[in-house]
Amino acid sequence: MATHKKINSSLKNNADTGFAVSANTQGGRFINKDGSYNVRKRGLRFYERISFFYKMLTMPVLKFAAVLIIFFISINFIFTVIYLSLNDNEFAGVLPGNSIHHFFELYFFSVQTFTTVGYGRINPDGYLAGGFASIEALTGLSSFALITGILYGRFSRPRAYLRFSKHALVAPYRDITGLMFRFVSYKENHNLTNVEVTVTFGLTETDENAQFKFYQLPLERNRVDSLPMNWTVVHPINEDSPLYGFTLEDLRATDAEVYVLVRGFDDIFSNTVLQRTSYRFDEIIFNAKFESMFYENEDNTTTIVEVNKLHNYKPIKVEKLTEIRTDKL
Repeated sequence: MATHKKINSSLKNNADTGFAVSANTQGGRFINKDGSYNVRKRGLRFYERISFFYKMLTMPVLKFAAVLIIFFISINFIFTVIYLSLNDNEFAGVLPGNSIHHFFELYFFSVQTFTTVGYGRINPDGYLAGGFASIEALTGLSSFALITGILYGRFSRPRAYLRFSKHALVAPYRDITGLMFRFVSYKENHNLTNVEVTVTFGLTETDENAQFKFYQLPLERNRVDSLPMNWTVVHPINEDSPLYGFTLEDLRATDAEVYVLVRGFDDIFSNTVLQRTSYRFDEIIFNAKFESMFYENEDNTTTIVEVNKLHNYKPIKVEKLTEIRTDKL
């Protein structure tokens, strides 16, 4: 697609983003809202492409709990089917009853073996049953050791704990305009230090061939010493900005996206953490401003940050914006 406004030729294109520049190699957004890359890899077998440990460390809590429950039920179901296939004289202590009762008797025997609880009423009384019970006990011990490591990894993995505003805004900034978004560290007593933010603007340009180009946006401030409150990141839209003169229609026509990378030092874990997000053209709002999300408490001794207001903004009436065309909005 052709741009509505030509990018200033004196601006340096950032070729070190790691993204492809051919317009035919990119579908949708570059970065998902959760910070993951919008890339799928093919050409290898599933087990070669997937990192089980990484998946278990990074999946959401409810999904992680569901995976553990499904695994626990399934593995015991498999061993129960194996026990049911054996002769009845392979087990001692099974109470008489119908087939459903018999299934649950052996299922709970499997659970006791897998967890090494071993209440003792039902016990293997044959070589085959004893052999399979031994395999299940070893499987259970190995599984719990693995799950313990994953649980520790999930709790101990350093994370940024940042939330970004759902939209970026183009709003008045001093005597011009600026592209702005904000984020906040939302955990109590979890404040990052030496926080740095890098913002990259990507769009499709048409010269001879359509290709993506990326420009690192200069910011009002790209570093703060600490992040106890929210931070509104501002890119001034002046003559040196690749966004200079762009309207909402221009952003849509060029399939524009703003890629955000935040790094900071977590002094609790003594480690550097990072978080990514992006804003597509349809997530950029013109002529709006963020509402305040902090205030002093009643006795003026503490600052209250209302994280639930992170996304709140209100439209504004603009009489004159000197550095951005609004006639096409």
